[in-house]
Amino acid sequence: ELMHTAAYKEFYANQTVFIYKKEIARSRVKGVEIEFDSMKLASILDVPGHTGISEYIKEVWEESKYIKPLEITRKFANNSLINVARRVQSTEMKPFQRFVHFIVMKNVVPRFGKRDTISFMDLTYMDQLVSGRKINLPRVMMRHMTYVILVKDHELSYGDLMTMIFDAFGVPLVDKKGEEPKRYDYFEETFLTMCKLKRVNEIWWIGTGENRRRDDDNEAVIPQIL
Repeated sequence: ELMHTAAYKEFYANQTVFIYKKEIARSRVKGVEIEFDSMKLASILDVPGHTGISEYIKEVWEESKYIKPLEITRKFANNSLINVARRVQSTEMKPFQRFVHFIVMKNVVPRFGKRDTISFMDLTYMDQLVSGRKINLPRVMMRHMTYVILVKDHELSYGDLMTMIFDAFGVPLVDKKGEEPKRYDYFEETFLTMCKLKRVNEIWWIGTGENRRRDDDNEAVIPQIL
């Protein structure tokens, strides 16, 4: 999707009418009232809205059924001798793990900034992806949107997905052309090869070797996000 920058900035700028309460978001863009909960958002994005983890982790990393902090630390630091759960440095990760981290930073909880130290939240979502478990993207999106408007110096998020929301509510988009993805939103073919991924067509790459996972049709696929 192309990003309609003016409209999505207005959505966040109207934070006085953007309410996060009982998972209901409200705003106004181009004179159009927008209101949705996580299930409505799931319908708009055409993704499941009732399955997958939705923890929004900032400073406290607690263990649960699917979140094992020490195991996750060891996995992404590639060091089985670590005995305390901690943040991981990008230099400790393999190319494919850095690739998964980029996916999380661009799609699950998008933001700009340094990628040298991997947060607890990023590590949790990365573990879900490489383990083949689901993330409840609609609920995570709503929680991240709330954080964005509370932290004044935070970059705006979900520019591309917001276009789908605007279309669903009939927001007139003046800048119909939108904005093309930036150069840093792309991966070089050499890097994807280093990640042990294989091109199958002009769009899709699949996992090979240790990054290979089987689905119900016994096809190798990249771990799913939704």
